[in-house]
Amino acid sequence: MIRGMTTPANLTSHIGVPLGRPPRIAVAGAGGRGSTYAALAAGSAEIVAVAEPRAHHRWAFTERHASVAVHESWQDMLAAGRVADAVIIATQDADHVAAATAFAAAGYDILLEKPMATDEADCAAIVAAVERAGVTMAVCHVLRYTPYTRALKSLLDSGKIGELVAVQHREPVGFWHFAHSFVRGNWRRTDESTFLLLSKSCHDLDWLSHVIGRPAARVSSFGSLTHFRPEAAPAGATDRCVTCPVEPTCAYSAPRIYRAGLTGDGPQRYFTGIVAPMMTSPDLETALREGPYGRCVYACDNDVVDHQVVNVEYEGGATASFTLSAFTPMESRHTALFGTQGEIRGDGRWLHVYDFHTQRIESINTMPNTTTADPHDGGDQGLITAFLAALRQGDPTLILSGAKESLASHRIVFAAEQARLTGSVVEIPG
Repeated sequence: MIRGMTTPANLTSHIGVPLGRPPRIAVAGAGGRGSTYAALAAGSAEIVAVAEPRAHHRWAFTERHASVAVHESWQDMLAAGRVADAVIIATQDADHVAAATAFAAAGYDILLEKPMATDEADCAAIVAAVERAGVTMAVCHVLRYTPYTRALKSLLDSGKIGELVAVQHREPVGFWHFAHSFVRGNWRRTDESTFLLLSKSCHDLDWLSHVIGRPAARVSSFGSLTHFRPEAAPAGATDRCVTCPVEPTCAYSAPRIYRAGLTGDGPQRYFTGIVAPMMTSPDLETALREGPYGRCVYACDNDVVDHQVVNVEYEGGATASFTLSAFTPMESRHTALFGTQGEIRGDGRWLHVYDFHTQRIESINTMPNTTTADPHDGGDQGLITAFLAALRQGDPTLILSGAKESLASHRIVFAAEQARLTGSVVEIPG
C-alpha cells in the first residue's frame, strides 16, 4: 500500500506528498469530528476543501479555514477534481462506504472516522478498495494514540507484569452524554445509524485488541434497553422538557443540560453547540421547544441498548471483559490488567503498577505536563500527528490504526452484537 516511490525525477514521499510542501487535506463532513480533526491538522497541513450539506456548519468551517473550496456534498467535491493529497471522511456512518471507496479510487489517502461502516461487508469493501487503489488509510481509533496507551503498551511489552492473563475494561458514557447522543440524538436508532456497540465502543474493542496484541477467538455479549422507555417515565411527565412539571427534578432535563453549555466550557458547550449552532439563548429555546433534543428521554423513538457487557477470549487464552454503561458520571475509562507477575490499573492518565514480588505500587502519570481539553486524552492530536507524519515521510507504518487492523477489531464488534442478539458464543474466523 505504498505509492509514489521517491526517485530523482519524482521527489515525492512514498504516500504521494511532494517534498517541501505541507500535505493538502480535504474534509468530507464538517460536523464535530471533521471540524476537530481539521483544526488539529491546520497547523501542519493545508486545508483546501470542505464538503458539508448543512449551511451553518459550512459557514462555521469557513470562518476558521477561510480559503477552502466549499461544496454541499462529498460527491460534488470529488467531481471537482483531485484537489488534495488526503481526505478526512467524517460523514454520517452509513455514508462511509460510498465515500471511502470513491475517494480511494480517485487516489486519495484517507483518514476515516470510526466506525468504518455499519456492517461487516461494507468494512471489508472499504479495505478492498484501499488495497486495490494502493492508497493508505487510517481509521480514527484515537485511543491507540494517547500517551497513556503508549505508556501502558510499553509496560506490557516489557513484561512488567509477566504474561497478560485477563483485562477488565469499562466505558462510562455519562448519563447526559448518553441522553444527548443515544436517546435524543443521531445514534438513537439502529435502523437510522447503527447499534450502540459499533457507534460508541468500537473504540474500546479496538483498544483492547491493540493492548492485548493477540487475535480474538470468540466472543459473548449481553445487554438491553432497560431505562429510556415510556414505562420508566415519572408520573406526570410530558413529552417535552419545557412543558414538563417533573423537569426541575429530572436528571435528564434538557434545559438544565444545554443552558449550562451557553456559558460553560468543555463537553457541555460542545453538545449545546450541536443543539443550537448559533449558541444564543433564543436559538436554544427554539430548539428545546421544537427540536429533537428537547424531547423527554422517556418519549423518544430510541431503540439502542443502554448497557452492555462483552466478553472476549483471545488466542492463547487471555480474556477481556468490557462493560458499556449509560448510567455513570462523565469520566474517563477505567481498566484493570492482570498478569502473572503483577497488576496494572489505569484511568486514562494514571497507571498504578502493583508488583507481586515487592508488593509495592508504582504510580505513573502518563501526561505529567499536559492539561488538555481533548476528550480523548490527547488521542485526537496523536492521531492527526501520526497521519500527517505518514504523509510527509511516506511511511504508512507510523499509522497504528490501518485498514486491516481496524477491520479485524470491527469484526469483534459485529460478532459481539450477533452474540447479544442470539444468546450464543460466536467464533471469530482467523
